[in-house]
Amino acid sequence: MKATLKRPTPLIYLITDRLMMTRRSRAPHPQALIDFLRAAIAAGVDLIQLRERDLSAREVLAIADAIATDADSAGTSLLINDRADIAAAAGAGVHLTTRSMTAEAVRRAFGDQMLIGASTHNLEEARAAASAGADFIVFGPVFETESKAMYGPPVGLAALREAAELLTIPVIALGGIKPDNLNDALRAGAAGVAAISMFVEADDLRGLLDTIKESNHR
Repeated sequence: MKATLKRPTPLIYLITDRLMMTRRSRAPHPQALIDFLRAAIAAGVDLIQLRERDLSAREVLAIADAIATDADSAGTSLLINDRADIAAAAGAGVHLTTRSMTAEAVRRAFGDQMLIGASTHNLEEARAAASAGADFIVFGPVFETESKAMYGPPVGLAALREAAELLTIPVIALGGIKPDNLNDALRAGAAGVAAISMFVEADDLRGLLDTIKESNHR
């Protein structure tokens, strides 16, 4: 059976970066990240992309294993950044970058049951990811953000709308997503929103997630 995203929209996609968590913990130890992710799962996040690129494969797998029971119970999808082998070992999905193996190659190696997301930064990449068999794409940066400056200027809402209209798989907006602009992304056709800092910096994570789920973006 092919993997699918069964959660209602808008989808809330949390990307991890424990090095941004110094505000919550002076030492961004993996346990601090585990505690934060358990709280995010309890608050209602739909997808988590475990993106700790400085950690070893063993350490990433340990974090995935630590939150697996919570994620399964809540119906939260866990994805491992780039490493389909770790994802398979964790019983998780994988999120592919533009430098990762293609979704087609991952399918061939690991089968249809693995949930596959893909990062895309323009319509050509979006089409390619969908054609290769990704279950959803993350598209951006939609808005101005320092963390995505390497990819050039923001793609903007018009390109997001075009991608959402073009593809039959969910398109999740990324890049500069904040509480004051996320409705613009959803109105442009995004099936959900992805972020790092918006979630890490939230004083009331459950309240933020509730607000997103209740967004009037039609």
